[in-house]
Amino acid sequence: MYMSSWDHLLLIILSMLVALGPRLLPMKFFTTRKIPEWFNEWMKYVPVSLFTALVVKDLFLNSDIYTFVGLQHVAKLLAAALVVIVAYKSRSMGLSVVCGLAAVALLSTVVG
Repeated sequence: MYMSSWDHLLLIILSMLVALGPRLLPMKFFTTRKIPEWFNEWMKYVPVSLFTALVVKDLFLNSDIYTFVGLQHVAKLLAAALVVIVAYKSRSMGLSVVCGLAAVALLSTVVG
C-alpha cells in the first residue's frame, strides 16, 4: 500500500498526540492535587533503581544465552567500579555517565 505525503504527515501528528497523552494527562491530574510526602520520598529512589537494574543486567547477564558472565567482561566491570566511585564522590549522574563511557572505551582497547 502506498502512502502519500499527507498520510505520512497525518501519521506523524497522530503519533505525537498518542505520545503526548500519557505525559499530559498525569500532569493535568496531579497539578490540582496534593501529593503525599511518603510518595515523594518513595519516588526519589525510582530512577536509581531503574538505572541499577539496567546496569546490573548488562554487566552480569549474557542476553544471548541468559547465563551469568564471568571475567569475559573485565573492562565493563572495571568501568562499573570506577563509575560507582565517581558517583559516590561527585553525586553527579552526568559526570558518572561520561566517566563510565570513557572508561569502557579506554579499558576495552587495553583489556579487550
